[in-house]
Amino acid sequence: MADVIGQLSPSGTHSIVVADAVTGEVLEGSHPNKELPPASVAKIFTASYALRNLGAQWRFKTQLIASSTVVKQGILQGDLTLVGGGDPALDTNGLAQLLIGLRAQGIKGISGRFMVYGGSLPYQRVLDRDQPDYVGYNPSISGLNLNFNRVFFEWKRKGTDYGITLSAKTSGYKPIIEGIEVKPIERDTPTYKYAQSGGVERWSVARGDLGGGGNRWLPVRDPARYAGEVLQILGKNFEVALPGVQVRKTAPIGHVLAEDHSQALAKTVQSMLKFSNNLMAETIGLTSSIERAAKPRSVADSAAVMSRWLVANYAADSIQMVDHSGLREDSRVSARDMAKVLQGIGWDGGIRGLLKPVELRNQNWKKAPIKGADIVAKTGTLNFTSALSGYMETPRGRQLVFAIFTVDLKQRAKIPKSQRDRAPGAPGWARRSRIMQHQLLARWARMY
Repeated sequence: MADVIGQLSPSGTHSIVVADAVTGEVLEGSHPNKELPPASVAKIFTASYALRNLGAQWRFKTQLIASSTVVKQGILQGDLTLVGGGDPALDTNGLAQLLIGLRAQGIKGISGRFMVYGGSLPYQRVLDRDQPDYVGYNPSISGLNLNFNRVFFEWKRKGTDYGITLSAKTSGYKPIIEGIEVKPIERDTPTYKYAQSGGVERWSVARGDLGGGGNRWLPVRDPARYAGEVLQILGKNFEVALPGVQVRKTAPIGHVLAEDHSQALAKTVQSMLKFSNNLMAETIGLTSSIERAAKPRSVADSAAVMSRWLVANYAADSIQMVDHSGLREDSRVSARDMAKVLQGIGWDGGIRGLLKPVELRNQNWKKAPIKGADIVAKTGTLNFTSALSGYMETPRGRQLVFAIFTVDLKQRAKIPKSQRDRAPGAPGWARRSRIMQHQLLARWARMY
């Protein structure tokens, strides 16, 4: 193994382990106990934590709760609150289903206030303050999330100006949003800049970077209010008139008039792993901690609870997570502890089947499959940080677990915040790390 690492390892340091999946015996390792950032490989921890504490059939729910059930001439007498239950995959279509539920009861409007409540999970404006404000992978977290807390920004040049549309676009609906603004201005950098005032989220964008037209998703930093505005706008489609949205700080007491359920947790976890979705990881992790009566006040609080649970349940020496997604660089785990968790979960423990197949490649990054080798894994990538961990069945039928972590923290520290979504030198470094990972996997497939 030393020859592969010596030839292909990128700059920085590493922690590598391959172990027998049945006995836990370490077969090969290099710096196996060195604690490094796991990046998105951490989502394996979150998956196990959630499935064990919530159960595979757990479903998030989003509700419309009324202060009264009295309806006079189609008008609900009292207040109506949109209550989030932490669903990370709630979208505009889900809100439409709630309105369909109201219409089925003959409700066309309300006499009182229309409110939103997102306090079932602690609010966090961003996951990582060291990341740029405009990147979608650094979302806000709330108990009421919508469209992964993103708004769809479209622009097209019209003479010397731009036509701009912001929408909560999904497959079935495209409500136009007014509570968020984007204004092109003359400046060189940064491309995007964010501010919030008077209940309105305001983005400015460098006019010279817009070109003739385009589109992208922008993060939403006030997700509960955003969800309320979308429900209000959608109400017009269903002839349900709702007044302006208000944000409430306490959970309502009343009557559930309509309810939307997420898919079963096993499917949500599978999507989290497949798309490496950070918002899913954080809401799933927070909900799991709350179910354990931990009462976390932040993502970091909940991640600490999860870390202690992992150490206790999988005989790990030290796992120190500061989030559930792996986005922040100050989480720490060794390859040895990662392998212990995988081995402890078990070959048939419910995680292996949710991971993506790995198609082996050679040093020129061309497909180089090994007949009879079956490999599934979770990848993790941050700037100058790369990780791969999972399960392998070799052509001889031996079952293995593995973890490969590489990181160059000195190079990471040199990156300005404004360049962290496209850091110079990071793609080439990551490619070298991936090549090494695949050559190690090929070695283990042949050797064992």
